[in-house]
Amino acid sequence: MNDTNVSKTVLTRLSQEWDDLTPEAQKVARYVLENPRDVGVSTVREIAEAAKVKPNTVVRMARQVGFEGYDDFREPFREAIRRGAASFPDRARWLQDIRRQGELGGLYADMVSAALRNIEETFATISEEALRVAAEAIWNSRNVYTLGVGVNNSNARNFTYLASTGMVQFHAIPRAGSTPVDDIAWADERDVLIAITCAPYRREVVEAVEVAREQGMCVIGISDSPASPIIRGAAHGFVVAADTPQFFPSSVSTIALLETLLSFVIASASPEIVARVEKFHERRHQLGIYQEDLP
Repeated sequence: MNDTNVSKTVLTRLSQEWDDLTPEAQKVARYVLENPRDVGVSTVREIAEAAKVKPNTVVRMARQVGFEGYDDFREPFREAIRRGAASFPDRARWLQDIRRQGELGGLYADMVSAALRNIEETFATISEEALRVAAEAIWNSRNVYTLGVGVNNSNARNFTYLASTGMVQFHAIPRAGSTPVDDIAWADERDVLIAITCAPYRREVVEAVEVAREQGMCVIGISDSPASPIIRGAAHGFVVAADTPQFFPSSVSTIALLETLLSFVIASASPEIVARVEKFHERRHQLGIYQEDLP
C-alpha cells in the first residue's frame, strides 16, 4: 500500500525494472511494492521469508535495481512504520468481537481515521500532471469504457453516470448479460479503458486489460499496488490506498480519485461542455424530476 514516508524513486524504479527481474526477484519486488513499511524494520532474512525466496535473492534484487546491497536499498524505508496485515475473515471476526464488547465508538474512530488517511496517502502519490495527461486522453478518445466488478462495478457506473451529464460515449462495463472482453471487442487505439480492481485482483479485469492493450486501447489502471497487474499494464496508472478496519477494501479513495479525474476531464474539455451540463439539468427540471420547494 502507499507509504508517503518512503522514497517514491525506489518504488518507481522497482516498477520500471520489473520486466528485467528474474521470476524470483519479482517475488521480492512485489512484496516490497505492496509492503513498503515493512522494509525499513526488516532484515534480509525476514524479507526473504515473507517473499518466499532465499536471502541472496533479496540482495541480488537490490543490486539489480542499482543499489550496493540490501542495507543501501533499505535506507529510504528506514522511517516507515511496520504494519500488520489481516485476512478478510480475520477482520470480520474482529468486528464481531468489537460489537460484543461494546466498543463501536472505537470502530467509528478507526473508520473515520482510515478514510482520511486513505485519501491523504492516495493523493500524496498522484501528481497534477499525471491526472492532466490521463484526462486529456479521455477527452480526446472516441469511447470510454469504465470497468469494475464487485464493489467497483458501482464505482465505475457512478463515474459513467456523472460523465454522461455533459458527455456521450461513456460506457460502464460489463453490461448486463455480457463480459468485459465482449464489451470492448470492437474497441481500438481511438478508445480508452479505465480498469479498476484491488487485491485480490479479479481475473476478468486483468484479462480485459490484456485484451485492451493488444487492441491498442489506452488503458488507465486504478488499483491498490504498484505491483498490480493492471497498473503494470497501463498507459496511466493510479495507486489508491484501500486500508480499512472493515473486512472489505475501502472505496473512499477510489471514488475521490474518479471524481477528481472527471473534474480534470471537464477542465480539459472544449467550452461547449458547460452548455451541455446546463442543458442536461435544465431538461431534468422541465421533466419534473426534482422535487420543488414546498411553500
